[in-house]
Amino acid sequence: MAAFSVADVKTLREKTGAGMMDAKKALTEAGGDIEAAVDALRAKGLATAQKKSSRTAAEGLVGVAVEGTKGVAVEVNSETDFVAKNDQFQSFVRNTTAAALGVDGDDVEALKAAAYPEGGTVADKLTDNIATIGENQQVRRMKTVAVSNGVVVPYMHNAAAEGLGKIGVLVALESEAGADVLEPLGKQLAMHIAAAFPQALNADGLDADVIERERAIAQEKASESGKPENVQEKMVEGAIKKFAKENALLSQLFVMDNKTPIADVVAQAGKDAGKEIVLKDYVRFQLGEGIEKKEEDFAAEVAAAVGG
Repeated sequence: MAAFSVADVKTLREKTGAGMMDAKKALTEAGGDIEAAVDALRAKGLATAQKKSSRTAAEGLVGVAVEGTKGVAVEVNSETDFVAKNDQFQSFVRNTTAAALGVDGDDVEALKAAAYPEGGTVADKLTDNIATIGENQQVRRMKTVAVSNGVVVPYMHNAAAEGLGKIGVLVALESEAGADVLEPLGKQLAMHIAAAFPQALNADGLDADVIERERAIAQEKASESGKPENVQEKMVEGAIKKFAKENALLSQLFVMDNKTPIADVVAQAGKDAGKEIVLKDYVRFQLGEGIEKKEEDFAAEVAAAVGG
């Protein structure tokens, strides 16, 4: 019996753009492991280059808020999009994000223990929400950025309400330049971040496991080229440098012109303002990022029920 389903083939094709037969073969060779099949297809040049998946895998909302030179992003999950549109749920996400501004670090448990603006703690209100709305909810993660001098600019892509949506971004700019310079620059950078999905501020910040995965794929491609070993080594290093350049924010090409590295965009803005500007940090939260959402096969459920 196959170690994968028709749905797995469909998922693999959506992730890679590979043909039906190639997807089936890759899954067979990978024993049904979709991520291993993705790597195999990429190594054979049968898959499109893939960044971290931008497909949302859970419902709920992302909230962003800024107070002074500090900003915070919070993700709260719900079971259905219907609840995410509920005024009570939206109020909870907004108030929880506001409460997060008073929490040091990025500790979700500390956020749950923090005072809720309407009384009690965030955890108390979460419990009350679950009871009254009748659906499980979870404060999943938070991230704080701050500068000593400058601005933190918030941006919500396709906002569902003020400060709430499915892709929230914060940009921290350290500088003595005025807000009239930093705010519009931060907004442009935030829009770039929302669209370009950087995985780290710079190459040094990229996840080591991700780099090793890319290296393994590059090595397999190089070995299949039949070229001398020293050439293969250069091919692998070139592939890793290209991956780092495309996935580190400061080296990404600005989406506004598709030719200027973000580092140069920031440097030029500082030169024009007569004040150095440093892109100190950023946050990009996309709803459901990294969560595997179980897809229900209702036809199979009905058939099983009838059969039972």
